[in-house]
Amino acid sequence: MDNNKSQLIDLWRTSFNDSEEFIKLFFDRVYKKENALFIEKNGKIVSALQMLPYPMSFCGKQVATSYISGACTHPDFRNRGVMRQLLSQAFARMLPNGIFFSTLIPANPWLFDYYARIGYAPVFQYSTKEIILPEFIPSKEIKVDIVSEYKEEVYSYLNKKLAERPCCIQHTTEDFEVIMADLAISNGILLVAKLNNEINGIAIVYKRDESVIINELLVETKDAEHSLLFHLKQHTGCNRMIQLLPPDKKQPQQALGMARIINAKEVLQLYAATFPEDEMQIEVSDKQLSVNNGYYYLCKGKCMYSTERLPGAHIQMNITELTNRILQPLNPYMSLMLN
Repeated sequence: MDNNKSQLIDLWRTSFNDSEEFIKLFFDRVYKKENALFIEKNGKIVSALQMLPYPMSFCGKQVATSYISGACTHPDFRNRGVMRQLLSQAFARMLPNGIFFSTLIPANPWLFDYYARIGYAPVFQYSTKEIILPEFIPSKEIKVDIVSEYKEEVYSYLNKKLAERPCCIQHTTEDFEVIMADLAISNGILLVAKLNNEINGIAIVYKRDESVIINELLVETKDAEHSLLFHLKQHTGCNRMIQLLPPDKKQPQQALGMARIINAKEVLQLYAATFPEDEMQIEVSDKQLSVNNGYYYLCKGKCMYSTERLPGAHIQMNITELTNRILQPLNPYMSLMLN
């Protein structure tokens, strides 16, 4: 093991309350040297983060995002601006690599304000629905099994269903293998419903204390949904479950994660082409990525950029406000993240 990796593991242990099983899973399966960024003082790593690549559906395309994981600073070096410095370095590295957005899930509620000061906006929300299972007999034609290892057909189905969401973090094959490994150590299961040997639905579920949390319930028919819920009840002994859902205006919404625009020109060009009716003249300020500073003119499906102010009224926005303005109306969603 290289010395940096062992130091990063020690700093992770100091900073988070994760099980040894999870730490081993992360550093065996997720950690890559090229995705790690850290700051050293006197030869010791005192602050670190990982930049994990995730595709995201946005404006009809899949764009590259960089998910900040394991952002932490040693207690002796906190409140000195070290993490702010590290994140600025991360943004500068993301920009030439074609990253559109950086995303993250704050480890504590107070961190939402902290990350907002560095350009992130709390655009990822989720809704919850309580499911009380009635007594019903599931369809005899649908067969439900627990799947405990990676299967290509299950990943293909999950991938197809997630891609149908218009603004959503997607998962690669490699990432799905990690999700399966995490289920095994986190009291989770994946159920697959099949009709005539074709997948008709899946449920990804975690048991938390006395409750059952359905992270994803993706189905083709109500019969498939009922069959999955029936088998969940049989397996867990619970007839009350909480389902996590993409944000729904009819349901209360809760904060989940944050995003930050990394490349304003690329994001606004794609946005303008997708929403030609949304015309605006904006002056953007970005304290961490000065390349984003300037004037943007969205008109007739195109985005023009200028360092010089052109005539007319402009809306002033910092990068947090711009991220919110572009993403919030699209109801972005993320699920099955390692957080």
